[in-house]
Amino acid sequence: MPVPTMQPYAAAMSLHAALAAAATLLSLAFALSTFERWLSGHRRHEAAWTISLAMFAAGSASLWVGAAIGWGEWSFKSFYLFGAILNVPFLALGTIELLAGPVHGRRWKAIISLLGAFCAGLLISAPLLGSIDPDVLPQGREIFGPGPRIAAAVGSGVAALVIIGGALWSAWRLLRLRRSGAAGASPSELTPGRLALANLLIAAGTLILSAGGVLNSVVDEMNGFALSLVAGIAVIFAGFLLTNTDDRRTLRSLPEPAPWHADTAERAA
Repeated sequence: MPVPTMQPYAAAMSLHAALAAAATLLSLAFALSTFERWLSGHRRHEAAWTISLAMFAAGSASLWVGAAIGWGEWSFKSFYLFGAILNVPFLALGTIELLAGPVHGRRWKAIISLLGAFCAGLLISAPLLGSIDPDVLPQGREIFGPGPRIAAAVGSGVAALVIIGGALWSAWRLLRLRRSGAAGASPSELTPGRLALANLLIAAGTLILSAGGVLNSVVDEMNGFALSLVAGIAVIFAGFLLTNTDDRRTLRSLPEPAPWHADTAERAA
């Protein structure tokens, strides 16, 4: 009798491991692609996104190890550090680099790097407050004290707001440029429309990843979490592809649109 009852559980764990493996290989392939793009153009946002995707790969690989051979202290700490604390802030750094320019980008790169190093040290030295079941993805609230959990909440939550805010800002910027009648650019250039759509896709992918975290922490659905990881990374990378251009101009170098109220007054005259 015990053997049949274990078969569905083993199949679920096998599916979980397969999805985690797919997320690992997908994010690693995307990281290599953005790294190749960075080598060809040395654009700062592509460097930040390469780091973020490499962290997604490390977090997914930790999920793969835990699902395949069982969870332990260091597999879970690696998953928590790269999958819940560090990856989204560096994704947000790419948005800042793309939209705000190198001056603000360098400032925030230093801030995020220092905070990331602090969080890494905090998590590595954090004691475990509970035992880890090797067959179940652990929950941070059951394993860690407040320090690592606050780092994960701030790192993922605030950074996600930056990404979503960047998407909304670029969409608003596009609307202003269209209202002002700014000239279009060639298909190879980073136009406001492409930039807005790219940031919207990156924001959508971030929301998919966040939804996966809710699936795991609220309803304990590990397969749904792993599937959302694959889908979120794919949508984020689709946004990255839209920023691929041979023209080094960014949105900041495009013509400044006339103020909305001035445009309205001109049409009313």
